[in-house]
Amino acid sequence: MLLDGDDWKATLRGFRSEAWRLETLPQYLVPQEVGELEDFRAGKRIDPHAYSSAYTEDLKRLRGEGKSKGRVHIVSRPLSEYLQFEFSRYYAPHVLAGEDVRILDVTDRENPLPDVRDFWMFDRSKVVLMHYEEDGTQISRELYEGEPADFIEYQRIAIAESVPFLEYVKE
Repeated sequence: MLLDGDDWKATLRGFRSEAWRLETLPQYLVPQEVGELEDFRAGKRIDPHAYSSAYTEDLKRLRGEGKSKGRVHIVSRPLSEYLQFEFSRYYAPHVLAGEDVRILDVTDRENPLPDVRDFWMFDRSKVVLMHYEEDGTQISRELYEGEPADFIEYQRIAIAESVPFLEYVKE
């Protein structure tokens, strides 16, 4: 079953304790980010300590409710322009608001999840497969109909093999 519009929003908001994402691409082409990416290219940066958005406020609310959101992004250096943008524009303020963002750098090592593609997992019971074109344009979101055991294992591996975002960017 494909998830769009209200169904996708309800899935993103309806988790009980944990929402978690694996990101594998060096770039995501998101129409809503075009202006922000142009600002980044022009040298404009945000102060992650002062930044506030609906997403960061939602992260704070979720944390206050005892819920968690996290992700691991698999990357290799040199980081793409998009990843540099994503790190400064999203990851830094999101970590400060309570999201557990981790980086799995596979530059000088074998990828422990070589054939795993992007997905979201909610409460370790509901998995949504994220489908993209090669350039990072999203094609669709698909509710996975099988058992989540493989995805729970992918999450375990991704977390074990990654480092917290703030530790990664200090290197």
